[in-house]
Amino acid sequence: MKASLAATVLALTVAWPAFSGDEPHVRTSVAWSAPAVIEGTVRDAAGGMPLPGAQVAVVGGRVHSLTDARGWFQLSLPARAAGEQVTLRAVVVGYAPQSRRVELTSGATTVDFALEPIFVDEDANAATGTEQAAQKRAMGETVLEASRDAPAAANPATAVGGRYRQRSGPWNTESYARIEESGFRSVDVNPLSTFSIDVDRASYANVRRFLQDGQRPPVDAVRIEEMVNYFPYEWAEVRGEHPFSVTTEVWEAPWNPRHRLVRVGLRARSIDIEDLPPSNLVFLLDVSGSMNSPDKLPLLKQALRLLVEQLREEDRVSVVVYAGAAGVVLPSTPGSERGDILAALERLEAGGSTAGGAGLRLAYSIARENYVDGGNNRIILATDGDFNVGPSSDGEMVRLIERERESGTFLTVLGFGTGNLKDSKMEQIADHGNGNFAYVDNLFEARKVLVEEMGGTLLTLAKDVKLQVEFNPARAASYRLIGYENRLLANEDFNDDTKDAGELGAGHTVTALYEVVPVGVAERSVDPLRYGPERGADRGSSVDRATEELMYVKIRYKEPSGARSKLLDHVVMDRISRPSTDFRFAAAVAGFGMLLRDSPHAGDLTLPQVIELAEGALGPDRRGYRSEFVRLAEVALQKELIPRGPVGTDYPSGPGVRR
Repeated sequence: MKASLAATVLALTVAWPAFSGDEPHVRTSVAWSAPAVIEGTVRDAAGGMPLPGAQVAVVGGRVHSLTDARGWFQLSLPARAAGEQVTLRAVVVGYAPQSRRVELTSGATTVDFALEPIFVDEDANAATGTEQAAQKRAMGETVLEASRDAPAAANPATAVGGRYRQRSGPWNTESYARIEESGFRSVDVNPLSTFSIDVDRASYANVRRFLQDGQRPPVDAVRIEEMVNYFPYEWAEVRGEHPFSVTTEVWEAPWNPRHRLVRVGLRARSIDIEDLPPSNLVFLLDVSGSMNSPDKLPLLKQALRLLVEQLREEDRVSVVVYAGAAGVVLPSTPGSERGDILAALERLEAGGSTAGGAGLRLAYSIARENYVDGGNNRIILATDGDFNVGPSSDGEMVRLIERERESGTFLTVLGFGTGNLKDSKMEQIADHGNGNFAYVDNLFEARKVLVEEMGGTLLTLAKDVKLQVEFNPARAASYRLIGYENRLLANEDFNDDTKDAGELGAGHTVTALYEVVPVGVAERSVDPLRYGPERGADRGSSVDRATEELMYVKIRYKEPSGARSKLLDHVVMDRISRPSTDFRFAAAVAGFGMLLRDSPHAGDLTLPQVIELAEGALGPDRRGYRSEFVRLAEVALQKELIPRGPVGTDYPSGPGVRR
């Protein structure tokens, strides 16, 4: 029999129904005026390792906390009766939930949890469904299973054309744009690499959802650049005339030390929430029948409550909904009137079809009516992406969004739920709307997107940001850009200010990774040019080819309301240095993405190597995001979602990694 690690989903709002059926509270008559405080830690029962990102909640209530990097949590309950008992439950991916009965005191009460990893006997559960699925059903979640006439497969994309159906429900209709992974390009033939930046993070959260469900994600759901850019990285403060800084590093590629791995990083200037310009926000919310599940509309409402709590008096919020038709639920309201805004959200219910096109037009109309000069004018579209009724062709919506972005109203897209997630459509409209796309699979992620990264989510500092890299043929034989396949631009687009590109929000960081084959390491993949200069010959450049320069990075961007781009450049020398903690962790995430995609460029990289590389690059990890990544990789290893052996060519493994 096979033993594998099952994933317990960290989905805060979905967990509440399960809690309500547990033990009742016991009350006494002796009360005190101060709130009751419960604090403690959540750790791995076997090794004692802290478990960041674990949810600790009061059963039957709305008081909850997430553990920090030390596994520590703290709950503050309203005034309670002395001696009253409550039940706490701790939940985190890959571990069995644990409940503890606690008697409150007038001081702080300490409660520690030691969670056991879950191992499932797959053979024994073949007829009745896994223990993990039973847990998810108990928590009110949708459980997906392969159709009975589908062949068994680890990757959903290989089963019945990638379609899965809900238990006793309709076919799963999730859709993802096809991605053709970039290969190596000869510097002789293609010395320039041009692409648009991407600050979306949706792919990582979506991949996490699949892994927590014990499934390997579809290949096209894995966008490596979004996985790498999901994590916060440490950068020096931005100084100078430009709203962002540029940092580069050169290292040996962990999956092939003969190759260079180059990190090009951008970091936008951070802005305190108090210093943000006034916001004119329009919540455009999908309340169609497809949103009627715990991980969709209920989670959406809780997520937006987090954002509402951050609003100021000078901010304004409108709420537009769409189902069979579109309508205004809340006219433009000052952010200080939180009660009215929250009440409007609380009244929302799901039902009907999906008139997404009508909703977009109405939302833009409301945004124009309340436009704030010099402010942040933005529509926040929250949906599962199922635009399927009315005049809602992709082309029509894109043209509408492009027209409105030119007037200064941008678009952010938040994806929710499973079963009919239209990832490809949501990413497209966010890109055309000068906004960003995030996938929200739990309240922890909602807090990351709408609270911790609020400045970047809501305020654009630079738009149409493009990178162009020129490689020195005396140093580089070939190269490949890791990820960004759907962000590639023609070389001539770099200087064309009419071409749309990505946006950079306040505090955003962007990492791009190039794998470079040095001259002399590998044979050239193309014949020498008959009519062109040989490698290293003078091509009209003023720079001596004998220089130690490996590549030359140019960046163009516009001010948020500007029409003409600005240029800055940066030279990268061919010098391998000790990699930063951030660089090593980014390399681990990129390697994991390549393994999930069965990339032929991953060499003999294995999951144990990815895990060791990431564990050695956790850094401060204040929010526990990196530790969570390690646990997800361990889930994939234990459930054998990725082959243990090489998936590509036989390259040497990286230095200092275990097998």
